[in-house]
Amino acid sequence: MRFNHMELTFPRGALDEATRSSIDSFYGDVLGWHCTPYELFGQLGHLLLPDAGQFLLLMESDEPMASPGPDHLGLLLDSRDEVDALHDACTAFAVKDDRLQLMEFDDLVNPRVTQHLFYVRYLLPLWFDVHALDYAPGSEPSHGWSYGPR
Repeated sequence: MRFNHMELTFPRGALDEATRSSIDSFYGDVLGWHCTPYELFGQLGHLLLPDAGQFLLLMESDEPMASPGPDHLGLLLDSRDEVDALHDACTAFAVKDDRLQLMEFDDLVNPRVTQHLFYVRYLLPLWFDVHALDYAPGSEPSHGWSYGPR
């Protein structure tokens, strides 16, 4: 079992064309996700697809999501270098658009695993925890999920 999707709701009128374009400029251009309009139940929403099997559905609602705290969704990358490269890309994007928020952390070091991470939030009501895990020798999990071509 793995997560397939998450719906994030916005106030009515919040997902206008300009906002969708801004969302696409970060999640599409920086994160490399496919971004596309999506109609559901007679309402135009927006899909963000990291890959063909996972997506975030953005919709408007009379009762939109509110997440004023550090609530987040984790994005696991394969290496520290990938986390650092994405952090650099987010930092460069933030220079152009001050709506991008970053939280930076020292590595979280535990006896079995070290987590190298940062949090990023841009226009969505949720932070993303971008991280890579380095396991101590002999501490690797016995099972794992991997993504690759069929």
